[in-house]
Amino acid sequence: MNDILASMSNFNFCYRIVPCLADPARRSSLGLKAALVALHLVYAGILFLFDSDLIEKTKEEPWYTAIYLLLFVVALIQYFVTSCSSPGYVLDAMRDVNEKNSLYRRSSMLSKQPASSKSGSFVITVEGSESERNTQGSNITSWTKLVLDMYPPGTSIRTFTCSYCNVEQPPRAKHCHDCDKCVLQFDHHCVWLGTCIGRGNHCQFWWYIFEETALCLWTGILYITYLKANILRVWWKDAVMILLLVTLSIALIFLLLLLIFHRQVFSFTQYFVSRMIHGFRRSSFHFYASHKSHRVVTHS
Repeated sequence: MNDILASMSNFNFCYRIVPCLADPARRSSLGLKAALVALHLVYAGILFLFDSDLIEKTKEEPWYTAIYLLLFVVALIQYFVTSCSSPGYVLDAMRDVNEKNSLYRRSSMLSKQPASSKSGSFVITVEGSESERNTQGSNITSWTKLVLDMYPPGTSIRTFTCSYCNVEQPPRAKHCHDCDKCVLQFDHHCVWLGTCIGRGNHCQFWWYIFEETALCLWTGILYITYLKANILRVWWKDAVMILLLVTLSIALIFLLLLLIFHRQVFSFTQYFVSRMIHGFRRSSFHFYASHKSHRVVTHS
């Protein structure tokens, strides 16, 4: 019993030092990240530990190993950059659009003050049209108007409102139950990265997959070169290298398929973003046009 209490106190002490370890989800994410980094180090370390020819080649042609190690470091850096990036949350985009439209309305109201007299007449400026009053009365925000323009006419707001976040989702947005947030152009939640892949970080994710594929391919070539030169010399070394090479080959096939798939998705996303920007400009034009002031002229 005392041992259990002592171990629990040790865990609590660790949680106080590193608060993120207290969250099971973040603890699992950190564990997977540590495992991925360790896997990279194992593959590279065993290669340099077993392959004496590679060590000799490094002495003769240091640029070759330097480029390989550079790719190794860049791939790991890209991994952490992608894991720390935001996928683009719907709630953040909604706040940004609403704030920009609110600033526009304020600046428009300040630039059109209702007090100008001209040639014996006075002009009363009334801000806001009937359509604006209807919009405000029905609590339809500028974000809602923007999202509505992305769907076919007659679409109900309820059909694209998230039941968890209670926000209007643009096309291809989806609620992630792991992050508990709606993500723009949601692709998937990557457990190895510990974050979602969406509009905000899809490009970084593609570059990480590209660099990881190149690194796996180069490492596989180095493993095959070693086995060709040293096969049947030390059986246990050959067994370790073959086992690692088989695992690496499976990972390489998976990465190549993932790279091709996400290249197609990235091309489609570029087209979708251009259409979305066009819809935003059109929606903004109609939204701003509805704020034109009505002038009532009364002669003296």
